[in-house]
Amino acid sequence: MLSDYHLHTPLCLHAEGHPREYAAQAVKAGLSEIGFSDHNPMAHYFDDWRMLIGDFPRYLEMVDEARADFPALPVRLGLECDYIEGRETWTDEQSKMANFDYLIGSVHYIAPGWDVDNPKHLSRWRESGMVLEIWERYWQLYVQMIRRRQFDFYAHPDLPKKFGLRPAGDLRRFYEPAIQALVDTNGVFEVSTAGLRKDCREMYPSREFLTLAFEAGVPIVISSDSHAPSEVGIHFDQALALVREVGYRTSVRFHQRQRSEVALPEIWPLHP
Repeated sequence: MLSDYHLHTPLCLHAEGHPREYAAQAVKAGLSEIGFSDHNPMAHYFDDWRMLIGDFPRYLEMVDEARADFPALPVRLGLECDYIEGRETWTDEQSKMANFDYLIGSVHYIAPGWDVDNPKHLSRWRESGMVLEIWERYWQLYVQMIRRRQFDFYAHPDLPKKFGLRPAGDLRRFYEPAIQALVDTNGVFEVSTAGLRKDCREMYPSREFLTLAFEAGVPIVISSDSHAPSEVGIHFDQALALVREVGYRTSVRFHQRQRSEVALPEIWPLHP
């Protein structure tokens, strides 16, 4: 069966529902395993959409509460960690703060104070030449992140398409260096259904990225990036169909930062 490792909690300040509600939805959806990965806290206040460092102990408690309520469902512990140049040491410190099953790497900030997927910055995309500049900077950082080898898998690879804006020309010039970095580091990336809920109305990453990654032998996980219990496992039927069409037959599981491959089901849901 399928797992969903990218689930948030209200502690990130922009999600809703207790982890036990996410777990209940996972059981209802037929998932065999889930994991929580709230946005990693910084040492000091950083922005208004991540867990505060003072709430981290409560985060651990909430995950444990979900485990206690659903003992038959493996509930993994993770963090979604922003890759930000100059803060790599903080990520290393955080990796020792709990017995994590995995850490997700993601790029949101392409410059100080500029989180590329935040609608409040959408006006910047309208400036001449900025779409290309944004994509170039984002993918440069994404490749750097992968080559740092700090994370167990990498979230929503082509996030800059969120608002439906893409530069002209062949986008493989952005995808290929990232895929090569994944190959070189034995990395794993996320196929996220979250893009279907955004303006781009497309899975993260694109079919073209996914095809190139499959041809290069790069493993995947399938995630929802849920910010509400109702989103757990959402659109996994479409995600499974897409990855199987491309050629994937396995996905990756994580436990105590060790990974294993499991077979993908042929159809989803297993019991309509």
